[in-house]
Amino acid sequence: MSKRRDSARYRWRGRLRLAAARAALATLGRLSLPAAQRTGRWLGKVAWLGKGAMRQTVESNLALCLPEKSPAEREAIARQCLVETGKGLIETALAWRWSRAEIEAAIQETRGFDAVEQALAAGRGAILLGPHLGNWELGGLMTAVHTPTTTMYRPPREPALEALMVEARSHSGAVMVPANLSGVRQVLHALKRGELVAILPDQAPRHGEGVMAPFFGQPALTMTLIRTLTRRTGAAVFIGWAERLPDAGGFLAHYEPVSEPVDHEDPVEAAAALNREIERVVRQCPAQYQWSYRRFQRQASGRARRELRRKG
Repeated sequence: MSKRRDSARYRWRGRLRLAAARAALATLGRLSLPAAQRTGRWLGKVAWLGKGAMRQTVESNLALCLPEKSPAEREAIARQCLVETGKGLIETALAWRWSRAEIEAAIQETRGFDAVEQALAAGRGAILLGPHLGNWELGGLMTAVHTPTTTMYRPPREPALEALMVEARSHSGAVMVPANLSGVRQVLHALKRGELVAILPDQAPRHGEGVMAPFFGQPALTMTLIRTLTRRTGAAVFIGWAERLPDAGGFLAHYEPVSEPVDHEDPVEAAAALNREIERVVRQCPAQYQWSYRRFQRQASGRARRELRRKG
């Protein structure tokens, strides 16, 4: 009886959270972009003044990853990072509700997508690496407007919210697949059909699904999926992000072919190359990167760490 009550209570909590999320999206989604960014800026300033866990994580990551910056420079980046994070949070409500026309109108300029189109036109599948830089939610939606896109996602901890997230992220045409074995199969099929696949490359994979590789000079558990997909399909690989322009001026969409050997025969070398690609674009607008993500918290096995030290 107790287990049934606990199960029913869990289901009701999930329904309440889903209803609250839908209500918040409906309310915030009516804001204009300037109003959304003002609200997000306020949230970011509160997070900075509150000196909570998010600010501490941002400051810790910046100290590890950008040691060449002075303390004052890192503090300025950290402060702005929290503001940009707040903007991104509120902007998500807009992007998830915007029509295809509104999504396109928010992008003031697109650079480099012709190279993606050329790769697809040649019959090659293409992989788009979309790190947590700028407004990655809008970037994924905008890409799917232009071409059939299969996007991998990690299911949220709250199962009731998964349907909402998939519905919102797919409304511009993307096919959403979970980051599991079934999702990998669907991604492989999409690439073999000559289509585009979008993947967040800077999420820590599950244990056994990644290797330790340097990220801004720090050992970080890094996915090997990109290497596997490129070696099996020969797909072209690009990296892209939607840069937030100042004064609520919209977004600049970047698409660039990777220059690092992300398909290297050595999995650790391939993972290190993947991380260098992410580092390169993050350095272009570091305050818009999600430094609040605890990238270095998850570690691989002791054997993997020893192997990384040996290669280093």
